[in-house]
Amino acid sequence: MSYTNASSGSGSRSARRTVEFGRTYVVRPKGKHQATVVWLHGLGDNGSSWSQLLDNLPLPNIKWICPTAPTRPVTVLGGFPCTAWFDEGELSDDGPKDVEGLDTSASHIANLLSTEPSDVKLGIGDSVWALREFKNTMEGSHDAIRRAASLPVLLCHGVGDEVVPYKFGERSSQILSSVGFRYVTFKTYQGLGHYTVPKEMEEVCQWLNERLGV
Repeated sequence: MSYTNASSGSGSRSARRTVEFGRTYVVRPKGKHQATVVWLHGLGDNGSSWSQLLDNLPLPNIKWICPTAPTRPVTVLGGFPCTAWFDEGELSDDGPKDVEGLDTSASHIANLLSTEPSDVKLGIGDSVWALREFKNTMEGSHDAIRRAASLPVLLCHGVGDEVVPYKFGERSSQILSSVGFRYVTFKTYQGLGHYTVPKEMEEVCQWLNERLGV
């Protein structure tokens, strides 16, 4: 699926950029369809790899939607093109912010969920990299803060993460709490690097069961 964004240019001209999203993989529920979760992969990955893992989780009543991000030049990788939900610069609170790219991906995710049945609970699994840009958007919207207050959030991060240092996981938790999320759970995994392990996925399953009642 593609989206065309308009952005201000010099004078009265506007530049238009078409964003092409990759393939979306869907894991159908093996039992009664009670919830739908959109699961977003990390930088350079795709929806296929996660769909295979999610298909084996003991959560038969959840439908998983695993989209693939657009391929774009990524600043933090020296401009090398790879799949990314938005352009990511330096990992810091003051790094460059690709709000346009984040908004486009958010619209794509909302579109994926727009046709789900009204009696089905919805959820999103996301990368903590997005939270730095999300902070400024939330702080500028009192209505968004009010609606976000009751949303439960689970964050998991390995202390040994060599790609996204652990401190950014902690910072993400702090950011969410500071903008109004009241039910934030932050899980720490000693010795875990930039990957997942069975214990982490077991706790994700437990958390989803408790929150979604599936």
